[in-house]
Parts: sequence; structure tokens; C-alpha cells
Amino acid sequence: MRGSRRLDGVPEYLSTRLMRTVAEARARGVDVIALGIGDPDTPPPLELREELCAQARRDEIHGYPTNHGIAPLREAVAAHYRSRFGVELDPATEIMPLLGAKEGLAHLCLAQLDPGDVALVADPGYPVYYGGPALAGGEAVGLPLRVENGFLPDLATVDEATSRRAGLLICGYPNNPTGAVADVPFFERLAAWGSERGVPICHDNAYAELTYDGLVAPSFLAAPGAREAGMEIYSLSKSLSLPGWRIAFAVGNAELIGRLRTLKTNVDSGMWLALQNAAVRAVELIPSFTAGLRELYGRRRDVLCDGLEALGMDFVRPSGALYVWMRVPGGGSSLAFAQRLLEEAAVVVGPGAAYGPTSDGYVRLSLTAPEQRLAEAVERIARAL
Repeated sequence: MRGSRRLDGVPEYLSTRLMRTVAEARARGVDVIALGIGDPDTPPPLELREELCAQARRDEIHGYPTNHGIAPLREAVAAHYRSRFGVELDPATEIMPLLGAKEGLAHLCLAQLDPGDVALVADPGYPVYYGGPALAGGEAVGLPLRVENGFLPDLATVDEATSRRAGLLICGYPNNPTGAVADVPFFERLAAWGSERGVPICHDNAYAELTYDGLVAPSFLAAPGAREAGMEIYSLSKSLSLPGWRIAFAVGNAELIGRLRTLKTNVDSGMWLALQNAAVRAVELIPSFTAGLRELYGRRRDVLCDGLEALGMDFVRPSGALYVWMRVPGGGSSLAFAQRLLEEAAVVVGPGAAYGPTSDGYVRLSLTAPEQRLAEAVERIARAL
């Protein structure tokens, strides 16, 4: 049966494969420690769950929603950006709810790229950075994130021919998977680079609230010139432990958001109104709830990193996000190493090959497991090696 050729260059999504791998192993009775997927293992705020239940009981809440988003939600996001990031946003034109960051990134590629266009994307980076351009008929060109550059892209290495073909640049900090955190001076350079070349910037801001050692991550939009240069996608999935709720926002450049809105009105009907109403409270809970999460994940980071350090593993202790980006010991294929850990240690990690073409020598370990399981994972890895 004939299918679309646009799927030929799009592999099965990494988390789907990893979830199937874990399920198959557990079906065989294997006690798997799953560190391959960044799926929070702690529940969202109880108050928020109760609010969603109350909203769902309303008789008038079940009709078609709006892609534009209800005014109270857009105003809540604007208030949060003002207090948290020092960024002023126009709720009418510069904020739009998304059905999660993944949906927003993929649809942004469709809104920005024509067949043959280039998307400059972080390498390593969230897999949709590569899948989104492929679905749009474009080409993802990686911007290598090297440890010697603090896992920041070297924009000077992008040649003029490539930048002329580029319809989008995507990166995200705190970074998935390296855990690096960018500062405002970097974002200012990024905005200037994009404006000078006419390449819109999209900053994937999924982990803004998850930083360690007293570090506070800025918004891309806090940099001079950023509002003119591009936009940001701000997700609540990790900061409130509710990835299944699919709550995120496109914020920033009104032209980019308007184009994305036009596309979305033709492919989805927006976020359920009960969820939009609950999301107003969700945004308000971010400061108090994320304080506890930072403490929790910070302890887990130290347990995992201290253990890997004792084994002589090569990695940089992350400053943010939920992952440890570790070099494959002795070099070699990340897929082979991940398979070895599954078979010999019953530990699942994310192979670096799924995060970009220059990232094959690494694996990603998630902090979304209790401290004792992280310590046990290190013991199992030690025995396997």
C-alpha cells in the first residue's frame, strides 16, 4: 500500500522504541531500571489535579476550544514571564497555547520551512528537532554542541550558503541532553546572528525551572533583540511533572506565532477548555512547586554523578535539565553500548545516535528514578563493565 515519501527520512521516535524495549523486558520478568526516557516519576500538584477535576465537571466546558487561547490563560503566562524572566509580552499577539512543546516544534517547522529549506538545529538535541524539518520536506543541519564550548553552538562555523537556505534555527537551554545552561550574552549573540541573516530563532525552553547549585536560567526573550529575532516554546511538562497533560506555550515574535496559529487552526482545534482553565492555576503554581523539584532532582543528580565519577566515566555534571550526557567508555557505538547495558545490567539508557549525527559516542541517563534506583543502576553498570 502506497504511503507518503515524507516519512522515509523519519525514524521511529526514540521514546517509543525505548518504552517498547522496557515493556518487552519487563514482560520477560526482568527488573529493568529505565533511565532512557525523561518521564517524571513524581505526580503533579494535588491542588492542580483537583482543579482539573472541578473544571471537567462543568457542563459548558466540553465544546470546541480556541487555538488563540482563553484570555485569562494568556494573561497568566504574561504575568509569569514578567515576574520570572523580566520579559513583557502582549497577551493578544505574543502568546498562544500549544499541545505540548513537541507539537509546537513540529508544527513550527511546517509553518516555516518549504521543501529544500534548512533548519539549523542543536546536535545533540531533542529528536523532534530532526523529525520536524524532515516532515516539512526540509533538511536538518546540525550545530555541534561541544564540551569545549560549554555545549553552546559556534555560530561562526555556519557557512553563508547554509544560512541563506535556513528558514529556522532551533536550540534549547537548559539543554536536553547535555544539561548545559546558556546565559543572556549568548542569547543576545544568537538573536543578533539570526536578525542579521534573516533566520528566525526558536528557543525550546522546556527545562527553565530545573537548574542546580543556585543557578537561575534566563529566557531567550530576555536578551536585547530577541523579540524581533524569534520566539520561545515554554513547556510545563517537566516543571510541574505533568507531561501527559500536554501544556506549553509559544511566546515572543507576533509574526511567527501568527503563522503558527494559522497552521494550527487547520490541523487541530486547540487545548480543551477545562485544561486551559486549569492551566491558569498551573502557571501560578510554578514558583512554589519547582522549588521542591529542584531539590529532588539535585539530590538525584549528585547520587548518579558521584557514582559514575567513581567508575571513571567521562561526563560533565549537568547544571540543569534532567539528564547526564555520558561518553561511551572506551569509545564505540552508543547503540551497541546501550544494548550491552540492557542485556548485562538491565539498565536502559538513551543512545546518543538518536540525538544528532555527531552524538553517537554518548548516552543519555535520566534522573527520573528514585535515588536508590539510581545508585543500583550505577552498581549494575559497574558489574557489567
